[in-house]
Amino acid sequence: MTHFPESLLQKIKQAPVDPGCYLYKNKQDKIIYVGKAKNLANRVKSYFVKTHSKDPKTQSLVKRIADVEFIVTLSEVEALILENTLIKQHRPRYNIFLRDDKSFPYIRITNEPFPRVFITRRLINDGSKYFGPYTDSRAIRDTLQIIKKAFTVRTCRFRLDSETVNAKNVKLCLQYHIHNCEGPCRELISKEEYDTMISKIEAFLKGNLSEVINYLQHKMESASEKLLFELAARYRDNINLLQHYAKRQSVEFMDFKDRDFINIFSEGDTCVGIVIRVRYGKMIGKDTIFLEDISDVEQSEIMRNFIQQYYNQSQLIPEEVNVNIYPSERDILQKWLTNNRHCSVKITRPAREEKLRLMRLAEKNARIHLQEYLLKKSQTENYIPKTLKQLRIDLSLTELPKRIEAFDISNIQGKFAVGSLVTFINARPQKGDYRRYKIKTVKGIDDFAMMSEVVRRRYSRQLKENNELPNLIVIDGGKGQLSSASQILKKLRLDSIPIIGLAKKLEEIFLPDRQESMILPRNSLSLTLLQRIRDEAHRFAITYHRNLRGKGELTSVLDHIPGLGAKKKQLLWNYFKTISKMRSASIDDFCNVDGIGPKLSKIIWDYLHHG
Repeated sequence: MTHFPESLLQKIKQAPVDPGCYLYKNKQDKIIYVGKAKNLANRVKSYFVKTHSKDPKTQSLVKRIADVEFIVTLSEVEALILENTLIKQHRPRYNIFLRDDKSFPYIRITNEPFPRVFITRRLINDGSKYFGPYTDSRAIRDTLQIIKKAFTVRTCRFRLDSETVNAKNVKLCLQYHIHNCEGPCRELISKEEYDTMISKIEAFLKGNLSEVINYLQHKMESASEKLLFELAARYRDNINLLQHYAKRQSVEFMDFKDRDFINIFSEGDTCVGIVIRVRYGKMIGKDTIFLEDISDVEQSEIMRNFIQQYYNQSQLIPEEVNVNIYPSERDILQKWLTNNRHCSVKITRPAREEKLRLMRLAEKNARIHLQEYLLKKSQTENYIPKTLKQLRIDLSLTELPKRIEAFDISNIQGKFAVGSLVTFINARPQKGDYRRYKIKTVKGIDDFAMMSEVVRRRYSRQLKENNELPNLIVIDGGKGQLSSASQILKKLRLDSIPIIGLAKKLEEIFLPDRQESMILPRNSLSLTLLQRIRDEAHRFAITYHRNLRGKGELTSVLDHIPGLGAKKKQLLWNYFKTISKMRSASIDDFCNVDGIGPKLSKIIWDYLHHG
């Protein structure tokens, strides 16, 4: 602790034992981290204990701490609220953020005698109600469009208080004359009736469509009784609009509880959170939010930050939040959500099949969105994935392995032997650069010789055509396969290219000039990347092998059928694809193949079934 300023050490010794927030500052007096604690003294001291286990991010933070400030609160829940406010205000470098959370749009219902409803990205603490955040801009525009069609809420910006309305300072506008507004500026609609309409808009935004449809049904019947048939028709059309909207939503639960399903999925230093919202038993929306600066952060801590920031300004807090990973300090979060919702909120992990189905859906969406995001990121010129940086360190490579090529061999007892090559650039598969090889020079069972042939053919051609060479070669196999490939590279004078073997059984990594294998931790980013590449090479090889084997089996069987030439055998293969489909076909099915009539069809059928 001697390298820290004396004033900082003195503050740490005298830290309060109350709940509250602590703000770490650097030498420039800039806030670099905001945290909260039940006991500030214990939490802050833990950062400066040498034996305390720290991840790399925390180690980097501690090195930069020059000062600390404490803010005491009455409870942990108050500390949680304050922490979130301070993070949004100062955006410290070492805290986790929802990416672009400042720009997420909300639907705002203003705090006025005759409220307005509109989209905003600016949150003002004036008693207005905010519904969101919405991550899909199209969804929020569609929602507002439905509100405008179904409800005659005013769109003008005048402040309509009792004094303004009584003085009749505001003139009736076009919106009144085309029946999009009921004229609250001239008291043509009572405040009670207008407030009822606003409450139905809130019900719609919360997903309670049946309440809104009943309200419009009553309005339609009332207009019809007064012989206002044009107005009644408009209400009818609005009811149809909402019913059509309701049909697009699938019913998930019969208990009509409000639920959210949150799945966070991370890769490297990037994380995506998916929120599927269920209201009154129906799935009403999906939000996709990326998080920044999550490297070396526990998943439970990421989930805590996500829940805290996502629900901070939301009026759509459900009574049940389902998560794929329990957040840290779950009890405090539940209390905080309960206070914000004004009734009980439970954070839980789903166990029932109907809930697990939605959680799996959230996970699937999370994987897809993260892959798309990383693909876009990888296409930027200077982007280097963290996995490649770590792989370079773990394998002691002289340069980043931006281009990795991997080989695999597939055969059955030496028959239908094939080799595959897959290419990964910036840790992403480049399927246009995949290649497959039918083994030509090796007879019998000799995987080592087959690997030699494939590697020789690949890099002989690359040298001849002056094509790009990889920064790392991965061989699916152990010492034997690696040695065979290394010898070919040496003959081609390409032995400067790093090459490794990855054996499946123990996930051992073999290097050419090293007797013992290398074993990386199971949760290693490097090992995960190498496994993905190896498995993709195996998948590509086995697919080609099965195709060849299917053709080979079919050809060998058909060779002995009288009257069946090479052309008709090929037509049969093209039509049926596999011998099993051919054996399950009827005589009439064979007649569907060009050039094969009823007589030959029966001969083929008899031969396949009776030999």
